[in-house]
Amino acid sequence: MTPFRLFCLLLLCSASGLLQASDAAALRARHLALAEPLANNPFQRPLYLESTHGDSLLQGDIYAELEQPFSLAGPALQGVRQWCELLILHLNVKGCQASGTQAQARLKLYVGRKFDQPLADAYPFEFHYRVEAAQSDYLRVLLAAPQGPLGTQDYRIVLEVLALDARRSFLHLSYAYRYGVAANLAMQGYLATGGRDKVGFSVVGKTASGAPQYLDGMRAVVERNTMRYYLAIDAYLGALALPVAARQDKRLNDWHSGVERYPRQLHELERAAYLSMKRQEIRRQQRQAATRQ
Repeated sequence: MTPFRLFCLLLLCSASGLLQASDAAALRARHLALAEPLANNPFQRPLYLESTHGDSLLQGDIYAELEQPFSLAGPALQGVRQWCELLILHLNVKGCQASGTQAQARLKLYVGRKFDQPLADAYPFEFHYRVEAAQSDYLRVLLAAPQGPLGTQDYRIVLEVLALDARRSFLHLSYAYRYGVAANLAMQGYLATGGRDKVGFSVVGKTASGAPQYLDGMRAVVERNTMRYYLAIDAYLGALALPVAARQDKRLNDWHSGVERYPRQLHELERAAYLSMKRQEIRRQQRQAATRQ
């Protein structure tokens, strides 16, 4: 696999990172501070997205209200094996293997391209998984990978969920990683070729006709993937009320519908192609999980 391809793939797993430790009170204060952008934004839902780029660090953060009670969302997002059911919804996650429990829990992700491919052709990332806080009204989960390809390091995924009321929760999802010279060169090559027309969600100005002008470059890549993983969480939780046998199809269809709400940024595959690919990948993931039991 070329350095260019490796860097394009690692961005899909970029995990959040160097976020300072939080708690229920801090997240509740953040919810109050974001009241206006959560109510008025272009996302068609109560959601706020921000990204940062500096000191060899890329980070994306989403804050969103969920139409799910914490009593349902909190337990559903604590188990390491549930995360494999969640992460496989992402277009570029080809497989996920969960192992261990508590302090020894691991998630091995295989990240690849937007078509079905053998796991041997995908890039493996191994994350340490830890539930850092599990309270009656607050959850914090950390996934950490110390190293990646091309000298990248300090991958993090941080998920926080807070109870708001009897039917709603507040979610914070953050992704970050650090990169060096080799990864930066590979990314600049991608942005000059296959990624030259890609944009993020942040509006940085207006065109001559008055249309929004969106952020591009490295921050745009992080914003797109932050949104894809948020949509996976939302789709995963949205199917929990259904019988187990009906959940998979609802999650897949809801993830694709969520992506297609933002075609300028996220459209890649038509629904039929996405569903066919993901059903094959999920069957493979289930077979592998069964053989390890």
